[in-house]
Amino acid sequence: MKALLWVGTAVAALLSGVAQAQELKFPPGQDARFNWKSYDEFKAAHADIKGQPLTLFGPWRGDDEVLFNSVLAYFNAATGADGRYSSSENYEQQIVIDTQAGSPPNIAIIPQPGLLADLAAKGFLTPLGQKNSDWIKQNYGAGDSWVGYGTYKGKDAKDAFYAFPYKADLKSLVWYVPENFEEAGYEIPKTMEDLFKLSDQIVKDGGVPWCIGLGSGGATGWPATDWIEDLMLRMNTTETYDGWVSNGVKFDDPKVVSVIEEFGKFAKNDKYVSGGVAAVASTDFRDSPKGLFGIPPKCYLHHQASFIPTFFPQGTKLGTDADFFYMPTYASKPELGTPVLGAGTLVAVTKDSPAAQAFIEFLKTPIAHEIWMAQSGFLTPFKSVNVEAYGNDALRKQGQILSSATAFRFDGSDLMPGKIGAGAFWTGMVNFVGGKDGKTVGTEIQKAWDGLK
Repeated sequence: MKALLWVGTAVAALLSGVAQAQELKFPPGQDARFNWKSYDEFKAAHADIKGQPLTLFGPWRGDDEVLFNSVLAYFNAATGADGRYSSSENYEQQIVIDTQAGSPPNIAIIPQPGLLADLAAKGFLTPLGQKNSDWIKQNYGAGDSWVGYGTYKGKDAKDAFYAFPYKADLKSLVWYVPENFEEAGYEIPKTMEDLFKLSDQIVKDGGVPWCIGLGSGGATGWPATDWIEDLMLRMNTTETYDGWVSNGVKFDDPKVVSVIEEFGKFAKNDKYVSGGVAAVASTDFRDSPKGLFGIPPKCYLHHQASFIPTFFPQGTKLGTDADFFYMPTYASKPELGTPVLGAGTLVAVTKDSPAAQAFIEFLKTPIAHEIWMAQSGFLTPFKSVNVEAYGNDALRKQGQILSSATAFRFDGSDLMPGKIGAGAFWTGMVNFVGGKDGKTVGTEIQKAWDGLK
């Protein structure tokens, strides 16, 4: 759920070497979904790096590696450069080792802002400049948020923009079955107040509104952290969210406790949850959404990230058999805008060269996004891409949610110390659903954080 699977370095290097010779997936100029003008203009501007090597190292393996190489092939074809991508099973440790040894790749692609912050502080990243920072602000949905995730203190202790966002992941979604809504006469809620009203109406009609499952083996409790993070962004400012993630705003702060209790309005209401409150912690998150597809349905709504269709019944077609809507915001808090919770990868220059700078410029072309968009598993907040290039309607809708967001925040628990975000927070949510109140749970989590050395 919050981890990626990797292959070994040797295999990845071999695959990447082979990938350089691949044909372009979509012949330039032959598909109207793509912005070929951006490709042609980039090609004309970067003929001077022909033959130059470019090494790229990152987290993508397996299918994602193949897909990224299909994009990299366009960079190579346009410039004549020799860009080669590789990965490692322990890429986080490997990039630290390589930078410290003075043998880094030209480009490092990393999904952890904390790791990039450490590399920047040690002087291992090349600043990308105000020009690129301003470009992100102007061209990305929630551009200020993305600039924030790419800005760190360098070795000189001064803030600079070091990491270019490319490829995002989306949470902040509520899943449902359109046929069930149509038969019952329900409409998609536009506000959080409407979501509560819909939940109450479903109960009044004799149904159960929500399927919620926190079970995940040794990681039981993590799905509740996504709920808390989404609600935090809808009940408080992004400054409060950032303070909470960094422990500047404590877990027992009234603002945090009120968010935990708000989650309880969904998860601790026997009438709201399939199987009752007792089933919430014991139901595996992978089994939880199956209630949407029962006849009659065991529930009508399920909060989960964009990956959850993997666990829908085989043959489920998105858009018809199942669909989603943006988790709404509170009408009473319009000043908070339309925030989105998710994650993403960030591209940094770890060994500067003309080819490395050209690759950053390449990421500013719609074609660098559209090639992957048209295949699978890629979302972008870049507002100038052609959304018709997305491989299906679900991805298109998710991409539009990203590009229209007013704020974007990474999964908070992933940014917290491991013993909190992947430990005390999980346990606290299970205890909360099990009967403890929000204040007690917040105090217990904060005590664990205060106890870290």
